[in-house]
Order: sequence, then structure tokens, then C-alpha cells
Amino acid sequence: MSVDKIPLSVVIIAMNAATQIAACIDSVAFADEILVVDSGSDDETRAIADVRGCRVIEKEWLGFGRQKQFAVGEARHDWVLCLDVDERVTPRLEAGIRAALQLQTCKAWRMPRRNRFLGRWLAHGEGYPDWSLRLFNRQFASWSNDPVHEAVITTVDVGTMDGDLLHDSAEDVQTYLAKQNRYSSLHAEALFQQGVRAGYLKLFLSPLARFIKFYFFRLGFLDGGPGFAHVAVGCFAAFAKYAKLIELTNKTD
Repeated sequence: MSVDKIPLSVVIIAMNAATQIAACIDSVAFADEILVVDSGSDDETRAIADVRGCRVIEKEWLGFGRQKQFAVGEARHDWVLCLDVDERVTPRLEAGIRAALQLQTCKAWRMPRRNRFLGRWLAHGEGYPDWSLRLFNRQFASWSNDPVHEAVITTVDVGTMDGDLLHDSAEDVQTYLAKQNRYSSLHAEALFQQGVRAGYLKLFLSPLARFIKFYFFRLGFLDGGPGFAHVAVGCFAAFAKYAKLIELTNKTD
């Protein structure tokens, strides 16, 4: 692909991401601006971003949704592409982004995200296509305030883009499970604050429905052992979320 810059700000939130952020930044060298919002790294994250010509801003952690929206607000261009440090833009996706900014047929675009788990790039189930709205004009869209499981909110038509966004967290299973446990706690607390309550039927049915949807109807079984493990972890996260929500509810009774 050409390295000609396009009027786009890539915004990346980061903390202690020295082992991952270089590949993320290098994959979006076509953007006029790469903005890294760092929330207190004590490794080489900032130095790696600096040497690659990124603009780096320090900001205390606000939660995923608010942190990403802060980054969007600090961007120099209205068109933004929001990435996590463990994501990479493929050449085909770059071509799609270039075309989207040139044609301007939509103000927000979603793209297929391909997840890597247990050494395999998944092609089904929850792993692919993990549709993600990441490219948008900030005058027409913004991130939700959710502390976890944040989403881009927009009222405009959303286009669908070719080309994969690669997600390779490079985490071992222990780290991945710990992260899912942490996220399920945050999600349960957020639901509780919103007045949502759950009973034991929900605790049983939610993981079961999730497994049937992603392993059978979304063909997760075609990804072999890694596909089964990936869906199973997602089901356990759903179980943990509702178990924690029930616990929070019981504490207030």
C-alpha cells in the first residue's frame, strides 16, 4: 500500500503496552495523525510511540468508554479510527478506509474483526466476524460512557467495510481468564447501577443460549478446539456476570 497520508486521526488508548503497541502503530502509518492516550504506563509504551512520531497525551483512567471518547475529542481530524493496542489494520482494510474517506458515502463504518485464540485465527463463532464500529466522523458518532463493553453510538447509517481488523492479544490463558473475570465484575456493577436485576433462570439460560448461538448456529465448532474454548470462555463470562449481579442484589435485600 502507498504511504500517502490521509486526513484521519487514529486514536489508541494504552497502558503498559510496550510489547504490542509498535505493531499497532506501524499498521496505520497511512494516517495523518496517530494519537496515543496513555493512562500511566511505567514501561516503554510512551517511548515507542514517540519514536514513531505519535502524539502522546497523559490521561488518568476514566473507564473504557469515557477514555476512548476523551481520545476522540483530542484528535485533530473529525474522521477517527479507534484501535486497541493489540489490534492491527490489514492492507485490505487500509484500502477500504482510504475509499471510505474519499467517497464519503457513510459517516460511520463497521469492520470485521478477526480474533486469535490459542494460536489460531478464528473464522467462526464469536471470533469472526466480530463486527466492530471503529471508523466514524466524530460529528455524527461518539463512544458510550460504559466502563466496559463500550460501544459507538450513532443515529446515521453505518456502512460495512471489507478487510479484517486483526485482534491478537498475545495473552496466555491465565491472563485472558483474569481479564474476563475483571470485565464480568465491571459489567455486573454497571447493570446493577442501571437497576437491572437477574434471577437464577437467567443465570442458567444466558450461558446456554450463548453456547447454542455461537457454537452451533455461528459454526464455532468449525474452529476446532480453539473455537470451542473461545465460546466456552464467553459462556463462563456470561455466567459470572449474572452470578455477580445476583450477589449484588442479595446484598441490598
